[in-house]
Amino acid sequence: MSRQDQKRNKVTLLDVAKHADVSRATASLVVRKSPLVGTETRQRVEAAMRELGYVYNMGAARLRAERSHTIGVVVPNLTNPFFAELLGGMEASVGAAGLVMIIANSGDGPSRQAAVLQRLREHGVDGIILCPAAGTTDELASQASGWKLPLVQALRHVTDELDYAGADYVAGMEEAVDYLVSLGHRTICFAVHGPIHSAYRERVQGFRDAMKRSGLQPELVIRVPDRVDQIAQEADAVFAQGKAPTAVICFNDLVAHGLAAGFYDRGLKIGRDISLIGFDDVADAEAMRPRLTSVSTAPNEIGRRAAALLLDRIARPALPPRRWINPTRLHIRDSCSPLSSS
Repeated sequence: MSRQDQKRNKVTLLDVAKHADVSRATASLVVRKSPLVGTETRQRVEAAMRELGYVYNMGAARLRAERSHTIGVVVPNLTNPFFAELLGGMEASVGAAGLVMIIANSGDGPSRQAAVLQRLREHGVDGIILCPAAGTTDELASQASGWKLPLVQALRHVTDELDYAGADYVAGMEEAVDYLVSLGHRTICFAVHGPIHSAYRERVQGFRDAMKRSGLQPELVIRVPDRVDQIAQEADAVFAQGKAPTAVICFNDLVAHGLAAGFYDRGLKIGRDISLIGFDDVADAEAMRPRLTSVSTAPNEIGRRAAALLLDRIARPALPPRRWINPTRLHIRDSCSPLSSS
């Protein structure tokens, strides 16, 4: 068949393979961007594709393989910078595997989450990474099994029957408390917000365990509003629980930013009049003045690991459930000081 005849007729992958003098299986690996093909062979096949005008039919390939090469990702809040870093890590792993992500927001509500999961299933995603909304039950595992859809929990967990990637929240809180105790602080407050889920419970547990271990009052846990501006307006709540704290640990860096603004409005200097520690250590921690001491959970790395767990689960569905817990690290900056200098 002449090249003109080939162009008039639909060029097949077998045509490409013959033209490049490789097997059809090897040509298929090239179009699917498999790392198993050597550079010289890949270049020869790609040159044959260009010369013959071959176009890879993704729709037909999807029908053949019953794969969409898409991953669904569901998080509770797309406005929080923490989730931007988490998604960046996921995208790096998913993109390197030749897949793309469909990102959805559950609004941290089970009913909205259920609707989002249904839509992702209708789109034929190959698997889902889910940060479970508060109120999600352990029936999630049986649902995913019934759907025959690989599902990985990220940041929060509701069942041991599904893969999970998260952080050691308990150890992170303990490190924050121990650091403040080493600076001489004895009245330490934990400022929390948002709905109750596994990460919430683990942080509260870590705070209370560390306070008890140091012989301190573990009950100084206060709730603040969800929005940064409202947190600033309600900063007085920190001092309305009896003895005023000399240091505050925050549920996350958003709470720390809100309280910092509220303390500033009240004439308090962070790192002198009161010490402040955030949690998650997102990029904004460096932008605050004074720079925010924060517990690093490495959301980018958690995202990468969650994606890796899902890709493994898709390739090997029979694997037992696995858990990957990222160690935390207290990143000390300028927002804390010894009690004697306050």
